[in-house]
Amino acid sequence: MRVLVVEDERSIAQFVRQGLCEAGFAVDLAHDGLTGLDFALVAEYDLFVLDILLPALDGLSLLRQLRERQIRTPVLLLTARDAVEDRVRGLDAGADDYLVKPFAFSELLARLRALLRRPPLQADVVLRVGDLEMDTTRREVRRANRLIDLSSREFALLEYFMRHPGQVLSRTQIAEHVWNFDFYNESNVVDVYVGYLRRKVDLGCDRSLLHTLRGVGYRLSAEIGHG
Repeated sequence: MRVLVVEDERSIAQFVRQGLCEAGFAVDLAHDGLTGLDFALVAEYDLFVLDILLPALDGLSLLRQLRERQIRTPVLLLTARDAVEDRVRGLDAGADDYLVKPFAFSELLARLRALLRRPPLQADVVLRVGDLEMDTTRREVRRANRLIDLSSREFALLEYFMRHPGQVLSRTQIAEHVWNFDFYNESNVVDVYVGYLRRKVDLGCDRSLLHTLRGVGYRLSAEIGHG
């Protein structure tokens, strides 16, 4: 899952980025509202984390511009303001949730995961493709009831595939969604991680779920003939 964090307090921004990266998210950072708007308009994100008191363009104005452009990506607002009227203004502007500083990172992470479980992205907590099952709340993956041990990045990569079953995903799509703007697109990191994932997911199974389409990309499918 890819997240844009727009926060002008650099220590908080780095703290959030590090924690989310360790949890398997791809994270881009912006330190003012205008830069955040530019990022939001050129890349596809699953979540936005916006501070309200931002330079150049404040968080509520940024949020309104996103909604006016029909960008419905879930938004979590971060702010030092805890008055009821401030929370109401944020929610009325189109925010999906609200977290007051200072906050525990565990709560931030729980709130973001809750937002990801809401429609339209994915209403189900458990994703399934054939006999492969992912519990996004418990962070567990099983195939034919065999527990599969995945790193945070492998989990994020598999989750992206499982949210797009049967679809051909290019290396660029995968890189931009599972990694971030710091990703060097000439690297073979996508192929390497797909290789890691295939060995774990297809281990000991008669049928492969993760297929390579040479020169095009990859597809996760349980259908025969999608090799």
